[in-house]
Amino acid sequence: MTIQTLCADGTTVTYTDRRRWLWSLSLLWPLMPVAACWLAAGTGQVAWYWATLVVWYCVVPILDHVFPPDASNPPDAVVPQLDEDRYYRILTWLTVPIHYVTLIYVAFVVGTQGLPWHAILGLALSVGVVNGLAINTGHELGHKTTKFERWLAKFALAVVGYGHFLIEHNRGHHVDVATPEDPASSKMGETIYGFACSEIPGAVRRAWESEQARLARRGTGPWNLSNEVLQPLLITAVLYAGLVYAFGWIMLPFLFVQAFWGWFGILTSANYIEHYGLLRQKLANGRYEPCKPHHSWNSNHIMSNLILFNLQRHSDHHANPTRRYQTLRNFENLPELPSGYPLMFLVALIPPLWFALMDRRVVAWANGDVSQLNVLPSMRERLLRRYASAQTA
Repeated sequence: MTIQTLCADGTTVTYTDRRRWLWSLSLLWPLMPVAACWLAAGTGQVAWYWATLVVWYCVVPILDHVFPPDASNPPDAVVPQLDEDRYYRILTWLTVPIHYVTLIYVAFVVGTQGLPWHAILGLALSVGVVNGLAINTGHELGHKTTKFERWLAKFALAVVGYGHFLIEHNRGHHVDVATPEDPASSKMGETIYGFACSEIPGAVRRAWESEQARLARRGTGPWNLSNEVLQPLLITAVLYAGLVYAFGWIMLPFLFVQAFWGWFGILTSANYIEHYGLLRQKLANGRYEPCKPHHSWNSNHIMSNLILFNLQRHSDHHANPTRRYQTLRNFENLPELPSGYPLMFLVALIPPLWFALMDRRVVAWANGDVSQLNVLPSMRERLLRRYASAQTA
């Protein structure tokens, strides 16, 4: 589809989104565990139950580097029309029920097919990956202003039991991003495991406190159905109770593992890499400077961006939270990840490798001054000495 816009100066701007039909991969990706079940049943090879993990952590990163990064942007003149194109938003809407189809179908397979434990583990982790990306769908929808899309966001987040994200992310992370006060912004020298110990409970606490305060201003307590933290939690409770009732107690470890990997393996990993070590400076009035493009790590790797609704263009997202994914822009001279999210998630699980790959990149963005970075307090002196000696060497 080609968009033409007449500008104020009389010139005509023409734009064609080369990725228009490729965005439909977002509908196919959540069905990967279903396809794996069919392939395992058809071939008798239980290794297929692990296929989604192989595709996510190996095949997608390879394709990210086979295809050149795409740094192109839609012209500003066509952005309003592109933003209003319903095709793009319908893709996000349709993704939500697909996540439910996948969870329910795989639960049926786990509950009725007598699979060995390693097959169940592979399926649970696989569903965790795709349902962790349901948080990404909920993220895209939750930034929109319509009631319909915000409710879709709640249903998307409920599938993996992370409904509080809607409140925590919008009212907490986007306010405190790239500061020591934000539990969802990782510090230089912090491992992903240490980060998770503060990020996961910190997100729950911040969401609850924010919603409790909002309801108090309305003169009501938190324990009612107007609480937007409780709304998706109730959906999760009904969904998971229904699966346990339908398919037995085997659902308890299955649902726990898939939810854990969705939380830790996807969302915590994303939060960990997106702002690692970057810091907004304090102004004379004691407030932090506004969030700027150089306070987020970005990636233009095309395959992972197609699956993630352009989440890796993270700087523009923080600058314009309500901007739809198809219009997010790349900017020059921004912190750039060496690969897309799937490979970076894997690297983050190995802290020495992560530090070796990322710490010098972080320091470079502070022009060698570690004191200008968001550094883990217990590591500050060690990192100051290390990079001070590196500068003088």
